[in-house]
Amino acid sequence: MMASFEERLTELEVRLAFIDDTVNALNGVVADQDRRVQQLSDELERLRAELLGVRSALSHDIRDEPPPPHY
Repeated sequence: MMASFEERLTELEVRLAFIDDTVNALNGVVADQDRRVQQLSDELERLRAELLGVRSALSHDIRDEPPPPHY
């Protein structure tokens, strides 16, 4: 037996409600992930800056060293 127009419409409304809930949940997940990605990006930049500082502190220019004693 063929479903009535009203039954079909009700079924579509129910499906749309589930889809709407799913989209809202996924939007929350995406927003959380975006926030986390931004935090990780900020942390990466901080670590890069720190690494550059450590590298420059550990490296030295040979011109800064005193000449050997035989000069």
